[in-house]
Amino acid sequence: MPYSYATHLECSLTGERYDIGRLQGLSSARKPLLARYDLARLARELTREDIEARAPGLWRWHELLPLPDAARALNLGEIETPLLPLERSERPADFRRPLVKDEGRLPTGSFKARGLCIAISMAAVHGVRRVAIPTNGNAGAAMAAYAARAGMDAFCFCPEDTPEINLSEIALQGAQVWRVNGLINDCARLVEAGKAQYGWFDVSTLKEPYRIEGKKTMGLELAVQFGWRLPQVVFYPTGGGTGLIGMWKAWAELTELGWLESPLPRLVGVQAAGCAPIVRAFDAGADTAAPWENAHTIAAGIRVPAALGDFLILRALRASGGFALAVTDEKIDAARTHIAARDGLLLSPEGAATYAAYLEAARTGRIAPTDEVVLFNCASGLKYPMPPVTQHMDLERPFAGGAPSHG
Repeated sequence: MPYSYATHLECSLTGERYDIGRLQGLSSARKPLLARYDLARLARELTREDIEARAPGLWRWHELLPLPDAARALNLGEIETPLLPLERSERPADFRRPLVKDEGRLPTGSFKARGLCIAISMAAVHGVRRVAIPTNGNAGAAMAAYAARAGMDAFCFCPEDTPEINLSEIALQGAQVWRVNGLINDCARLVEAGKAQYGWFDVSTLKEPYRIEGKKTMGLELAVQFGWRLPQVVFYPTGGGTGLIGMWKAWAELTELGWLESPLPRLVGVQAAGCAPIVRAFDAGADTAAPWENAHTIAAGIRVPAALGDFLILRALRASGGFALAVTDEKIDAARTHIAARDGLLLSPEGAATYAAYLEAARTGRIAPTDEVVLFNCASGLKYPMPPVTQHMDLERPFAGGAPSHG
């Protein structure tokens, strides 16, 4: 049996085939390339019980990943992330407890590790020695980590207001990192402009074929965690949309293999009200999303004014029977504070946005009380600003002001 059943790459718009044995970026139509597999052969030679018998983790799915052999796999301990019920956080009466898939447990503290693990592994297979990325923070940190593991030079371009912890993490892992007086699309232009001069390979979202393959493991894991059925609704924080596209691709592959036992989930693309191009396009019935002007939100990871894969995101939302929803920064911040205090989970702002969207969808009847719901938390809350502590205590008069209280 081969380590991978990948056969070729395919343009996501035209279906044109490309050689998977060569280093590839975008298709000739300037659209993302998707990896394709010999699923008929895989179905004959592997069962889902074989998958279940393996140790959990990203590489248990190697037949459905593009890496040609195990010796080429980079590994920083990519676990299968847990599903955690929100036991005490508020939810409407009679609604089931939503489950949080906590991607903050992965290397570098975010789900970006999945995509960059595969992308950098494949870049190394093809002899790449320099990689560059525009990033709101977490993707750059993941790229820097895996590039260091592979012995590559790494270059990261970040918007000026990228969280300090992300910038420091990138730098500590050996990458060169710059603050840019613009947004992530401005950073992307710098990566493109420097390719010829500096000889780096661009691992921007969907500009190479393999980040999506790493991200699709989120959907593969859900299948195993739910016993080869799936939840009714998945809320996903949507910027560039790689994970949402990847999960839909994963479920299509599992369906073709005959491994799934239930209908596919409705996907909900969650954006911030200050940057919601996908929501606007979905509600307008458009096939692509016009760039969002003057984007702003505290959830930097979903502050993507223009997504290269916009048509793939919209296609997946509609095919799943799902929808797109925008929430305000005030609701994102309130959700993050509420879940931390009630359930002890430190969510990223992007992850908290999914809870805010869940409450809104429940209130407006867009999801049902009986729906089993998964919310994706894309990064550890420890990577983002938290409230300052201002209270002091005098050891000589420790409780002079009365007993401590909790609001």
